[in-house]
Amino acid sequence: MKVMAQMSMVMNLDKCIGCHTCSVTCKQAWTNRTGVEYVWFNNVETRPGVGYPRSYEDQERWGGGWVRTKRGRLKLRSGGRFSKLAHIFSNPKLPEISDYYEPWTYEYDALLSSPQGEHTPVAQPMSLLTGKAMQIHWSANWDDNLGGSMETMQDDPILKQMSESVTAELEQAFMFYLPRICEHCLNPSCVASCPSGAMYKRAEDGIVLVDQDQCRGWRMCVSGCPYKKVYFNHKTGKAEKCTMCYPRLEVGLPTVCSETCVGRLRYLGLVLYDADRVLEAASVEDPTQLLDAQRSVILDPFDPAVVAAAEREGIPRDWIDAAQRSPIWKLISTYQVALPLHPEYRTMPMVWYIPPLSPVVDVVTGSGNDGEDARTLFAAIDRLRIPVEYLAGLFTAGETAPVTAVLQRLAAMRAHMRNVNLGTEQDPRIASSVGMTADDIEAMYRLLAIAKYEDRYVIPAAHAESAAALEETASGCSLDVDGGPGMGGAGKFGSSSGRPMRAAVETFHALRNRQTADKPAGAATRVNLLNWDGNGAEPGLFPPEPGQDGYGEGPEGER
Repeated sequence: MKVMAQMSMVMNLDKCIGCHTCSVTCKQAWTNRTGVEYVWFNNVETRPGVGYPRSYEDQERWGGGWVRTKRGRLKLRSGGRFSKLAHIFSNPKLPEISDYYEPWTYEYDALLSSPQGEHTPVAQPMSLLTGKAMQIHWSANWDDNLGGSMETMQDDPILKQMSESVTAELEQAFMFYLPRICEHCLNPSCVASCPSGAMYKRAEDGIVLVDQDQCRGWRMCVSGCPYKKVYFNHKTGKAEKCTMCYPRLEVGLPTVCSETCVGRLRYLGLVLYDADRVLEAASVEDPTQLLDAQRSVILDPFDPAVVAAAEREGIPRDWIDAAQRSPIWKLISTYQVALPLHPEYRTMPMVWYIPPLSPVVDVVTGSGNDGEDARTLFAAIDRLRIPVEYLAGLFTAGETAPVTAVLQRLAAMRAHMRNVNLGTEQDPRIASSVGMTADDIEAMYRLLAIAKYEDRYVIPAAHAESAAALEETASGCSLDVDGGPGMGGAGKFGSSSGRPMRAAVETFHALRNRQTADKPAGAATRVNLLNWDGNGAEPGLFPPEPGQDGYGEGPEGER
């Protein structure tokens, strides 16, 4: 048993109101730069819908994730080394800008400087890529505008696997929001797809990052990620992705998306897992068994044998304590109400979701019945096969039983706590019907409904003894580029859009733009004269001109 720590997240979808605050704050903090205008490390999708980028779940088209061979081994769906070598200069399975969307702004000057007239001036949409006027046809949250309508439902990859009657009735059944970030998987296919070894999984906390010095812009990681959460910066010629705000986590702060979430639906914490069993769990033959297999990999942090093994592996004691207090362990393994997103991709994702119960409650209430009554809710969950079937397509590889069990536990919690709040006599059958006690249900309620800040975010700070390794890691941060949030700065002598790198076919234009830039974004770590084309001059490189400080001004200028 090899015990390792993994920083993980759980989102309670019953609380998401689709306000996109998490997306906006993440955008402002991490991707508010040239070259990543279309990039959203965090986006909120409306379900049913086609997602962002469009139809990213269609792996027959994109070839993301892993597949199990007849011999029981895993292989990349997009192909192995020879396939990647054959397409290294032209990857045929990349989303185009139309699959994402063409980002835009508005010509606000038309509103501010227009003379007084009979008609109100209009701010025309202007493309952030070409700078020209454009018509808006799609965006990162277009499904939100359509509200799960029939206009895009026929393109939803999950609905295509369901019957026509289900598809026709689903629009009237329910709609919910699904926030998505990088899954920081235990078995990441993006890391395995990278030919240059630039993508890696941090040993100390399991966060998946991109080393910008190693990245060569082949973009195999983009097609290899089944969630399409790796993006290509067209200015730097490098891959970028969600970093789970690791500079914040290292000092004990939650991610930006978690900190600013209006619904307080996100939970952050450590889990301990057995690294030796990850491949075995990801290789189980039946996809519907992947949920149980992944749960079995996550170790009980209270088990003395696990604690001893963790200490042997060098995991600090306060990290073990944090794993014991982690809300992630409770939601995944103790209460078993959190489910992974698309476990059939076999990447072992570590961002889990609590499926929404509200659609079921709304249907029951709309029918004139008591939406909080346990017996009515249980009967409704059993009959409403449409939403359960759809949720199963998202979280359990199509197996409805685990989803039904989760919804029943959430329904039992609602019914039990209503009796508690109203002071009515408690029915012990409510808790026992879902395999829980009254104390368990009330503890789960406190975590899901009224948990305080320190209960939702249990984040141990990084240790000083690992500072050197963390500093080395930060040098490869996927956001250490032009205009980035200050994780190391940019280069000198025309390398303002990224650190100097070897020229490659895909990055030739980015390299040329970098060499001809003359406004470095910040301090550099080194000077590379081979990349200097004469634009700009570092102070001290040449003698001062006459009249400047240090030249021809008294004794100091005569040296």
